[in-house]
Amino acid sequence: MHLEGTVLVGPDFEPVEGRVVVADGEIVRIEETGVESDAVILPAFVNAHTHIGDSIAKEAGEGLSLDELVAPPDGLKHRLLRDADREEKVAAMARTLRFMEATGTGTFLEFREGGVEGVAALRDALAGEGVAFGERAIESVVFGRDDPDVLSVADGYGASGARDADFGAVRAAARAADKPFGIHAGERDAADINPAMDLEPDFLVHMVHAEGIHLERLEDRGTPVVVCPRSNLVTNVGVPPVRRLTERTTVALGTDNVMTDSPSMFREMEFAAKLSDLPAREILRMATVNGAEIAGLNRGVVRKGADADLLVLDGDSDNLAGARDLVRAVVRRAGHADVSRVVIGGEPVVPRDG
Repeated sequence: MHLEGTVLVGPDFEPVEGRVVVADGEIVRIEETGVESDAVILPAFVNAHTHIGDSIAKEAGEGLSLDELVAPPDGLKHRLLRDADREEKVAAMARTLRFMEATGTGTFLEFREGGVEGVAALRDALAGEGVAFGERAIESVVFGRDDPDVLSVADGYGASGARDADFGAVRAAARAADKPFGIHAGERDAADINPAMDLEPDFLVHMVHAEGIHLERLEDRGTPVVVCPRSNLVTNVGVPPVRRLTERTTVALGTDNVMTDSPSMFREMEFAAKLSDLPAREILRMATVNGAEIAGLNRGVVRKGADADLLVLDGDSDNLAGARDLVRAVVRRAGHADVSRVVIGGEPVVPRDG
C-alpha cells in the first residue's frame, strides 16, 4: 500500500510532498514526488502512560484528592474495580481501545492493575472477547503490577510508587527477566523521587515535583520521564516542569487514567504545548518517537525501516485549512475530526468499523 500527501519525515518532521510506501508492516521507502494532496501523513501516536482499567468510571470522584481517587488499596478507583464484574471491565477497556485507535494512537504503555488476571482481562479486550466490534489492532506494552508473578505474562512491571511498598525484589526480578521496570515518582511531592531513582528504573512517570538534585540524577543516568500534565492538573498536584525535564532527559507524553481524562493524544499535546511553550516539533516527538524509544520499539517516526504505524489527517478540514505552520497546527489544533486514516502494522484501522 502507499499513502500520498505532505509527509512529516524523520524525528524533526520535515514536510515532504510525496508518498510513503508500505509492505509487510514496514515503511520500505519515502518518495519525494511533488504530488499535490491535502493529506498530512505523520507517525501514529505512542501514548506512553495509561490506566485504561478504570474506563468503567469516567468522571467519577469529582472533588476528591489524588489519594482518595487512586491510592491503593482503597482509593475510589480500586473500590470500583473490585465491585465491577470482569465482563463490564473488558467491555469498557475495549471501547477505550477503539477510541484510541480512532484518535490516532498506534501503541500504548499500560500500567495494568490486578496482577495476572488484570493482564488477562486487557488481553481479552484487545482480542475482542465478548465485544461486538471485535479485535483491536492497537499495540500494547503491558506493565503488570500488584503481584510479582505478573512478570510471567506482562511485558514489564509498573510500580505504583516507592512510598507504597518496597519494590527492590520485583525490580530485581524484572531485571532478571530482561523486562522493563517503570515507577510513578514525584506525583504528590518530592519525597518518593530519590527512593524511586535508587531502584534504577527504566523510566519514571509524572515527576511533577522534580527538584534540582533529581534533574541532575536524571541527566547522569539518562533516565527517561513520562509526563501526564492534564491528569496532574485534574488531581490538583501541580503540573510537571516539562521544559526543565526536556533539558535533562528524554520526555514522553501519556494521558494517565481514563477515569479523569480522555485518552486523546491530541488533547495531551495541545495542553503540554501551551503549558510549556516548547517548540511544536519537541511536543510531537514526546507524543510519538520518544514513547517508542522508552518501550524499545521501532516506530513513532516516518522513516525507511520503521514500523508502518501512521496517521493521516485531512489538511483541508475546516480546522486545519490555512495552517501556515503545519507541525504547530498538528500539535496545537488538530483533533479527532481531522483524522481521515489510521494505519497500524501496515493495515488500515480507520476507517474500519464506524
